[in-house]
Amino acid sequence: MSCSVSELPVGCRLRGMGSAATQGGGAPLNSTLSGPQEAPNVGPLRRQPSQKPCCFCWCCCCSCSCLAIKNAEDNGPTKKDPAGSDLLCDGEQPTLEEIRSWGKSFDKLMRSPGGRKVFRDFLRCEYSEENILFWLACEELKKETNPEAIEEKARFIYEDYISILSPKEVSLDSRVREIVNRNMVEPTPHTFDEAQLQIYTLMHRDSYPRFINSPLFKTLAQIPEGVSASGSQTESPT
Repeated sequence: MSCSVSELPVGCRLRGMGSAATQGGGAPLNSTLSGPQEAPNVGPLRRQPSQKPCCFCWCCCCSCSCLAIKNAEDNGPTKKDPAGSDLLCDGEQPTLEEIRSWGKSFDKLMRSPGGRKVFRDFLRCEYSEENILFWLACEELKKETNPEAIEEKARFIYEDYISILSPKEVSLDSRVREIVNRNMVEPTPHTFDEAQLQIYTLMHRDSYPRFINSPLFKTLAQIPEGVSASGSQTESPT
């Protein structure tokens, strides 16, 4: 749903405009809405760049999609729509019970499309998104049956996530790197199994504990402040 200037109530201001917001450098916005009036003598008019009011609205007078994330942060999810708008995925929204199960099992989180999306957003904030991207690429490779496509996808994965020259290189030990290099001689759908397992374990041990105690997850799971994802009280700093 989009909103237009004519739908803004009196007193609603747009970002970049003062309280006496003008349209095209001329009459005040409210005056324009109520009808034509004599423009003040302010000299030559200058054309202002067009704006999308709904994306710059200071008040919450509309329910357009650009406010979905803000509303989710301000009000939190509801039981009817715990995920809040499009925060999780474009398809069916997970239930509150499913969201809370992500805080109890990393496997359930990674098996859920919505869970993977939220976890990926969290990893992006931690500058480690390449870990889940590599894991997802390996999952796609396992589904491939065409030999030529397998080799092509394996090369792409190696260049994107294994090569030391790549800015998205994942952290692997020397033993696993040696296994991957041997497997790349004749790539198969399971060329990166050892590397995928090591990255999965890294995300589970390192990133997952921070994720389930993050404001992002607690908001989605409707977990009050001061309570951990497991339901126990967290100690306040002294």
